[in-house]
Amino acid sequence: MVKKTAIEMRKKSYAPYSNFCVGACLECTDGKYITGCNIENSSYGATNCAERTAFFKAVSDGITHFSRIAIAGGQRNGALQICPPCGICLQVMMEFCDPDHFEVILGDGENDITYLLRDLLPKGFGPE
Repeated sequence: MVKKTAIEMRKKSYAPYSNFCVGACLECTDGKYITGCNIENSSYGATNCAERTAFFKAVSDGITHFSRIAIAGGQRNGALQICPPCGICLQVMMEFCDPDHFEVILGDGENDITYLLRDLLPKGFGPE
């Protein structure tokens, strides 16, 4: 369900510049889902990735315990592609997640690859 929700979130993406639409579904440790999509801006630095959108929504609602995230991306109206998180998103994940247990699920519609956060950001650092 977490992957399907990420795929659905692509439809809400605001990506008029790149036409690369990304959806994310963050699963909390209590089973609740928090969603996000990428939101572009003509001032590219103000753009926000789908993963960070989901995390910031969760944290702004007082939720800070997470088990996994699914990410689905690709060109608007195109096929899904494996879409790993950028370094900034990985660092945000490191702030709130146990890197040895938090799962990052990447899918292209046919194949899913699941990583631990530690595998994607082996030298990452967190608040502790």
